[in-house]
Order: sequence, then structure tokens, then C-alpha cells
Amino acid sequence: MRYHWDFSFIIRYVPLFLRGVEVTLFFTFSSILLGLLIGLLVGMGRLSRSRLLNLPLIAYIEAFRCTPLLVQIVWFYYALPVLIGIQIPATAAAIMTLSAYTGAFYAEIFRGGIISIEQGQWDAARALGLRPWHMMRRVILPQAIRRMIPPFVNQSITQLKNTSLVSTIAVPDLLYNGTLVTADTYRPLEVYTTVALVYFAMLFPSTLLAQAYERSLARSR
Repeated sequence: MRYHWDFSFIIRYVPLFLRGVEVTLFFTFSSILLGLLIGLLVGMGRLSRSRLLNLPLIAYIEAFRCTPLLVQIVWFYYALPVLIGIQIPATAAAIMTLSAYTGAFYAEIFRGGIISIEQGQWDAARALGLRPWHMMRRVILPQAIRRMIPPFVNQSITQLKNTSLVSTIAVPDLLYNGTLVTADTYRPLEVYTTVALVYFAMLFPSTLLAQAYERSLARSR
């Protein structure tokens, strides 16, 4: 039996899909900004020689990097409220989880970028009499940022895909709204194909820009 594709009904649900795109982009950019802040603080903390500071930071990074994001979202939404006795809204649970998750990856990017700078650059900065903060701001970070940008961009693109998991806790993102349309129309093939195409339309240009930037960096070297 051949399936008859029919996308004509999708037009009626365009506002709902657009609302889902808005929510998806909101979660993407919010979690990226908060993740960058978390990653910067944790990454700088990881440069410390203090084991007392490093151990909890390592535990945080590995806990979020070594467990599935879906499990983390479910835990923050269902388990954490049991521990603290306060119900957490789905939106807040999703933002917290996505930010903490991507922050763990950003932290390692920050740390890796900084320690990748050659020892001679550190020695030259010290020879000029720069204090640690000025040395980091004027000498180390400008060089490290160029090396950090490609992995930052790749992780940020991945974060857009990760936001689809918040649909599991009824956050009205693109995928969740697609599920609502499916329940209303009983046309899952057309609906989820449309959802996939919308994600592709958002992600593919970003991927091309990231690749173009990486090529420009390679030429500049």
C-alpha cells in the first residue's frame, strides 16, 4: 500500500510552528549565554593548582559530560523538586539543565584554549612585568580565543539540536508543537518531516558559516 503524502494542511499550523521556532531559539541563545558564563568561571577555576577547588569543578564537568542530556533534564524536572521541596517550572528546569550541560563543555574549551598557548608567551609576559590578570587579558586570552572559536561554534550548533529534548517535559518548542499537530491531524510523516526541515534550515547555514570561518583561520595561519 503506497502512502499518499499531503502537506497542504501544514499551512494551517504555521503560527504554531513559528511559535515553536521562537521557543527553540530562546532556549538555544539563553543556554549558550549562561553556559558561556558558567564555562568561563569553571574553566578559569580549573587553571588553579588548588585540589580543593579543582575536585568539585572536575566532578561537575564529568557529571554533565558523562551522562545523557535527556536524563539530566528529567532529573532536574522530576527529581530535584523532591530533594528541595519546591516545584520547578518546566521552562526553568530546561534552562538550568541546558546551561549547566553546555557550560561543562565550554569550561573544557576555555581551559584547553588557555593551556594550549606556548610557554614562551607566558614567560615573555612575565618578563614584561605584567600582573597575572593583565597577562591573561592582554597576552594569553587574545591568542587563546582564536583557537577557542571553532569548538565554541560547533558546540553552540550542537546546542540548538539539544533543545529538542526539552519537549519531553512539555516545553512548547518546535518538536513539542509538532507533536501537538500530529495529535490533531494524525499525519506524523508530514509533520515530523516538516519539523526536520525547519531544524535543517536553522542548522545548515550555521554549519556553513562555521566551516567558512575555520577555513579563514587556517589561511591566516
